[in-house]
Amino acid sequence: MRDCRRNRQPENLDRKLFAPGPAAGRPGRNRNIAMQTAGTLVSSVLPLTEVLVVADGWQTEPEAEAVIHRAINAAAEIADADVGDTELAVMLTDDAGIRTLNSNWRGIDKPTNVLSFPALQPTAGAPADAPRMLGDIAIAYETTRKEADDEEKPFDHHLSHLAVHGFLHLIGYDHEKDDDAEAMEDLEREILAQLGIPDPYADRERMD
Repeated sequence: MRDCRRNRQPENLDRKLFAPGPAAGRPGRNRNIAMQTAGTLVSSVLPLTEVLVVADGWQTEPEAEAVIHRAINAAAEIADADVGDTELAVMLTDDAGIRTLNSNWRGIDKPTNVLSFPALQPTAGAPADAPRMLGDIAIAYETTRKEADDEEKPFDHHLSHLAVHGFLHLIGYDHEKDDDAEAMEDLEREILAQLGIPDPYADRERMD
């Protein structure tokens, strides 16, 4: 996951990157969208996750949204972070879409697998009942598919890894320093093991 970077939002960036207006007021938003997984109600300590499918390639992966929810819920339960009553958005885009984001916010004109955009913290004057935003994650279909195929991994395993990786960036984890990278990778292994997914770093020669 070396190509992923945690991207702090500049001060003039709207708190929700992928759609206009406050998240709670978006047309068609269902506040229960992330509160049920595989028919089982989950704890209120989990974040509310909205998955936005904006690229046609994802239509070939009908379970992608459920995979995202399971991965983020598992990460929220295991990671030591206060994420209860928070919200985040995951945009399932394509290489062209994530290339634009990568260019605009990182100055790197090429596609990548996943990008994370932690939200700005609310100001002192923000309403007390305003939803607490964690930020946004973007995942590119073509790159995710190619990496899964090249590494001979099930697509849902790799997608789960990217979702977990992106979520950990939102709650403050990074891999710029070796010690931080090791801590983040260890936590990813623990979360993915909970989902029945093998260690994604077991064969580092096959990682980018």
